[in-house]
Amino acid sequence: MYAILLNVHSYLRWLVLILGILAIYRGFKGAQSGAPFTESDRKSGLFFLISVHTQLLIGLLLYFVFSPITQAAFADFGAAMKDPAVRLIAVEHITVNILAAILVTVAYSKNKKAIADAQKHKNAWLLFGIALLLILSRIPWSRLA
Repeated sequence: MYAILLNVHSYLRWLVLILGILAIYRGFKGAQSGAPFTESDRKSGLFFLISVHTQLLIGLLLYFVFSPITQAAFADFGAAMKDPAVRLIAVEHITVNILAAILVTVAYSKNKKAIADAQKHKNAWLLFGIALLLILSRIPWSRLA
């Protein structure tokens, strides 16, 4: 089960990245042009939100139930903190990505409440952009080979 979930988590990251880039692009383009915030703009943010939350749920299952890396880290947390690769997975990856998921949720919620189209576009490119940068910063790139 671990290998299956890890592969799904690994491949789903590409969907998260693509949808994040699309939502940021639509927000930036709309902010620059002064265009109205359309249903397509809303849906791009919604699909980004759904992909991030799905990724988070799979990641939490891996983290708390299936991952031998986190189980070993929990067994000796002091030693885990001394190993940068283990620390990345056991602490940094989960913490930063939970914060990114919160930021995506806040951005989407702010856009539901905002009245001005310009503010909605700004929320999309700025907050989704920060969230995507956080996500990119904690992907364990060395484990992708």
